[in-house]
Amino acid sequence: MQGKAENEAVQTKIHSAALALALLSACVAGAEQDQDRDSSGAPKTSADAPPPEQRIDINHSSTDELMKVPGMTVSWAGRIVRFRPYRAKGDLLDRGVVTIQVYDRIKDYVIAHRDKQ
Repeated sequence: MQGKAENEAVQTKIHSAALALALLSACVAGAEQDQDRDSSGAPKTSADAPPPEQRIDINHSSTDELMKVPGMTVSWAGRIVRFRPYRAKGDLLDRGVVTIQVYDRIKDYVIAHRDKQ
């Protein structure tokens, strides 16, 4: 009889450890979400990036307009248009629309304007 009680105790400890690990993972994921953000919450850009009013809006620009971005290809521009809308330009990475290499090439030239609700 004592063997069954010991098994139940071990199972309870395993379930508790799994729950603790799941909670820890959720906390770490939340902290990583803001990793590439400055104090205003905007994704970081290079010092030589054009001013926001000269950047291409990924939510409203056509494929042809997106092609004006240095390093952009027709394929990537098409994906950006297809997977709209975006809350921020970082969504391009978060949602797997572009690779990190493409994002690094275009991040200084794009912006994500949102419609006012």
